[in-house]
Amino acid sequence: MKDVRRKVRRAQTIVPFGVGGIIDLRGESFVAADIRSWAAHGERVESSRLARKLRVDGFRSAPVVPSGKAAYATRIGPTYVRFPKWLFCPQCREMQLWRPDRELRDKQPACGRCVGRPQLAPMRFIQVCRAGHMADIDWRRWAHSRSDGHAQRQCQVRQLRFVATPDSSGLEALRVTCGACRAGRSLAGISQKNILEQLRLQCPGTHPWQSGTDEADPCEESPQAVQRGASNVYFPLTHSAIDIPAPAGLPEEDELTQKVVHHRLWPDFTSADGGPISDAFRTVIAGECEVPEEFVETLRRRRSDEAASMPAAADSDDDLSIAEWAAFSVPESVADSKTFSVRRTRLGVEHDDPGSLRELAAGISAVVVADRVREVRALEGFSRYEPSSGDGEGDEGGRVVSVNTQTRAQWLPAIETYGEGIFLAVDEERLGAWERRPSVRDWTRRIERDLDASFKADRLRGKSGPELLPRFVMLHTLAHHFIRQLSYDSGYNAASLRERVYARSHAPGSDLPPQAGVFIYTAAGDAEGTLGGLVRQGQPPNLVETLIRLLESAQWCSQDPLCADSTGRSLANLNRAACHACTLLPETCCEIDNSLLDRTLLIGDDTVPGFFRGVVRAALEESAGAVDLP
Repeated sequence: MKDVRRKVRRAQTIVPFGVGGIIDLRGESFVAADIRSWAAHGERVESSRLARKLRVDGFRSAPVVPSGKAAYATRIGPTYVRFPKWLFCPQCREMQLWRPDRELRDKQPACGRCVGRPQLAPMRFIQVCRAGHMADIDWRRWAHSRSDGHAQRQCQVRQLRFVATPDSSGLEALRVTCGACRAGRSLAGISQKNILEQLRLQCPGTHPWQSGTDEADPCEESPQAVQRGASNVYFPLTHSAIDIPAPAGLPEEDELTQKVVHHRLWPDFTSADGGPISDAFRTVIAGECEVPEEFVETLRRRRSDEAASMPAAADSDDDLSIAEWAAFSVPESVADSKTFSVRRTRLGVEHDDPGSLRELAAGISAVVVADRVREVRALEGFSRYEPSSGDGEGDEGGRVVSVNTQTRAQWLPAIETYGEGIFLAVDEERLGAWERRPSVRDWTRRIERDLDASFKADRLRGKSGPELLPRFVMLHTLAHHFIRQLSYDSGYNAASLRERVYARSHAPGSDLPPQAGVFIYTAAGDAEGTLGGLVRQGQPPNLVETLIRLLESAQWCSQDPLCADSTGRSLANLNRAACHACTLLPETCCEIDNSLLDRTLLIGDDTVPGFFRGVVRAALEESAGAVDLP
């Protein structure tokens, strides 16, 4: 018997098949419903720092569906709704508007008219809007949109066929026709902007998993026709944080507070404020945590008041990067825990080593290996057609749709991954002197002008800071080449590694220290886990050899001189000397979508001195001196 069970890994419930995302499985197409479908079965994920930043009570990961025969009886997994609902038979080309009552568990939709009952295929085009809504195109209206006769214009029959004509090619060869009045129209021009608005089609204001019209939102946005698998259908808004242990010796009240807010019923209690079940939740929490009910109620009110009074500036990444930078740059200040274990190491460069190694050691101020780290990655929402500008408001970018489309999300879906990593800190004195060079600052200002004109400016500045500094572009490029080289040396593939760039220079007079470093760590939640490959490469003599090799490989690209001499590459010209052949990584590795990269600031050229130019020159001179000329 053919097994047609649909399976999604837990990590994929965040990206790329999180709430609102489309997944194609064996010729079928589904969309992930919001978190209301599995709220009662989600497993709690702890991350207090990330919860404070996002102003939620906590996180939950999607429940795991058991394997074997138990999978057929369970219904605790996340819900995926069939979308689009317009399907067609690949043999008779008859179109059908699929209804939920026709769904059969673990059965693919099939045509009942053709011999052999072939599987129905989903239509290729759908409609989305900047407000985040998504729906099927009204194919009946499309088929009759160019009708000449009165009878065809008034036809209300939904007897449609999706045919392919041999007279032309491309979208012109695909036509939607009416089986009753013979009206029809090809798909030519369907990708044009506002083509649906010309047909007076409006956005219904719903999401595919909302079956009733009572949940529809009034939407004035113009619907846009896009391909089902297009990249602008789904832009997830995710956040991540490294789990940093809290200092030891907390007061008793703080320990009780943590015990209460980490209780499995705490999110339900806070979301049921004022409801009839609120008293029951409070009683259970107080009894299991061994605290008075008044303590639980006071804590709920205090958390609610703090969330209401929290300024919008708390959405920045400063509160997360500061604690992480402190833990990595001074590992002795943080005690080891089950989820976080770091230790300082060194490059292992001695005084009698070659000049290139000594020059490299002078630019690296600290090396820390993380034997154990835990990352929590949460999905806040998504946008469609255009990426969100960051706050979901205003005219720039699409609107952010919450993972709970009915009420404010009290908790967010998240996953936790365990792994290992390498942290490198760059010498601040050398870096500051390099950043003050006029050629370096002028070069970075050109990139910043393109950043200001980009639709991603607000989101990228959340990572780079209010001003784009040369250190951010240089360290970001270093992180990409570090990952590419580690994929050869450590045993991990590049898609299993992830970067965190710390490149902030705080305002004068601030008590916060400047940041200048990168952290490369494993981020895959699959069988690779923690194999020890990164820790091994982070110790002498492996690390210094890896760094020298990555700097040498950064000097050339198979697309040079086009890549090296580029004045603007990728989307919105946010990259310079960086392309897929030399620098870019899988999207899962990069924090900012493979943007703000430039090999020139890393190794330099004839006009701009790269930060590691001295290392590269010394290595070249040593290589030339090692060759015995006749």
